[in-house]
Amino acid sequence: MKLKIFQRGFNYSQDGSGNRLVYHLQGCNMKCPWCANPEGMPPEGALMTDPEWLRPELCPRGAVKDGKLDRSVCADCGDMPCVNGNRSKGIRVSCEEIEIDELVAEIERSRMFFYDGGGITLTGGEVCMQIDGAKELLRRAKKMGVHTCIETNATSPRLPELFPLVDELIMDCKQCDPEAHRRWTGVPLELVQANLRRACAEHPMAHIRVPLIGGVNDSPEDEARFISFFKEISGDNVSFEILRYHEFGKDKWAQCGRDYIMDERARIEPERVVSMRQHMIEAGLRYRRT
Repeated sequence: MKLKIFQRGFNYSQDGSGNRLVYHLQGCNMKCPWCANPEGMPPEGALMTDPEWLRPELCPRGAVKDGKLDRSVCADCGDMPCVNGNRSKGIRVSCEEIEIDELVAEIERSRMFFYDGGGITLTGGEVCMQIDGAKELLRRAKKMGVHTCIETNATSPRLPELFPLVDELIMDCKQCDPEAHRRWTGVPLELVQANLRRACAEHPMAHIRVPLIGGVNDSPEDEARFISFFKEISGDNVSFEILRYHEFGKDKWAQCGRDYIMDERARIEPERVVSMRQHMIEAGLRYRRT
């Protein structure tokens, strides 16, 4: 069995407790225009370019002209000679397929780095887009005694299948207004909230994050909806956090041949985060910064 992975490496505390080996799984069912990893959206992988290394000879069909890739030519290309048999920074596919046996061996070699309660984290994209492979890797990691964590958008009806295999469960909550949630993410809110309710009732360590974005979910009305819902599902096993909007993935949208539509209106002042955090704490919610 294999997993499609578009990025892997170590990160400290932001993707779960301690120092963690993080695997970014390819494919996401959401279409959030602020996504920091747009290359992780298409299940088949994204064709990415680097203008500095983009040369006409990389495409025998003439898709590279004047330092740009004509993706309409790529749409009719079946065998992709630009990447098959070629290793170039100019054009590449975002992900690679890796045998789970190979990942397990990598985890075993990495044990010495799992300090401060660290372990492995599966994130995305969206983990549940490859849920069978994710289950197998998590099962084997648990058998090895390695601490496991996932980061998920909580949209999959199969998400609860992962609960017994996950020591730390990190979930996004991007909106609590159904119409706005569908407009910005492309998927309905109902299953997200159902999964969050179930996770908070059943999982021993659930952490819910709000990516706070100007003009998307930062109004006083949005804040009131978040706090009202979070009070419903709160418990001793549940913590909450606000993540401030950033533009770290902006350049990657261009590399994927896509327009980045977010502008300065999406930016959030630090004071707004402090204010919302304080209101959440005053409402009795357990806040945890990562």
